[in-house]
Amino acid sequence: MEIKRELYLSKIRNYYESNLIKVLTGIRRCGKSILLKQIKEELIEQGVKEDHIIYINFEDIEYKNINTSIKVHRYLKKKMKLDGKYYLFFDEIQHVLHFEELLASLKATSEASIFVTGSNSKLLSGDLASLLVGRTVEFKIYPFSYLEAYEYLLLNKIEPSREFIFDYIQYGGMPQRFDYHNEEEIIRYLKDLYEGICNKDIYERNIDIEKFKFK
Repeated sequence: MEIKRELYLSKIRNYYESNLIKVLTGIRRCGKSILLKQIKEELIEQGVKEDHIIYINFEDIEYKNINTSIKVHRYLKKKMKLDGKYYLFFDEIQHVLHFEELLASLKATSEASIFVTGSNSKLLSGDLASLLVGRTVEFKIYPFSYLEAYEYLLLNKIEPSREFIFDYIQYGGMPQRFDYHNEEEIIRYLKDLYEGICNKDIYERNIDIEKFKFK
């Protein structure tokens, strides 16, 4: 079961109806996607109709072919046919080519409330900040705090031992690591995650930058 990340929800709620673009940034697998879904669920509980909510996870193969700002814009135009305010959720938007232009266009031409997640290296590369200056509000999302990790274990019927504080200090609070129950599995997961972050968010980005440098 998933814990409700009240630490962040309490800060984001004030912006649910704001026309500022809500940007959730953070390291991969720290819980941004889950938080985005929790925001969506809260809006539905508050009375927002589901046909006025559009949620796109750009890591879902279903949206593999909607991978440029133009294609996403066309997709949204077909979906946003009803009267009333829309709520747009874009998960891992860095997979969309020229996503900055998409967000700028939506901000300028619609009254939708927009929520976005993505990795720090992509979303905060400078392009988004310069193109959308004054039009975004950023929320930095981190892995589980000690209290969140403790709550997560209790919610999943796992009684934390008295030594859990040392476990947390050693292995940290990446949410998915709590699905593993022995040291070897935890270390393997964290190692694979570390290598994935380095390859996708550091090395690939630096390679892309090198392509456009003047020689």
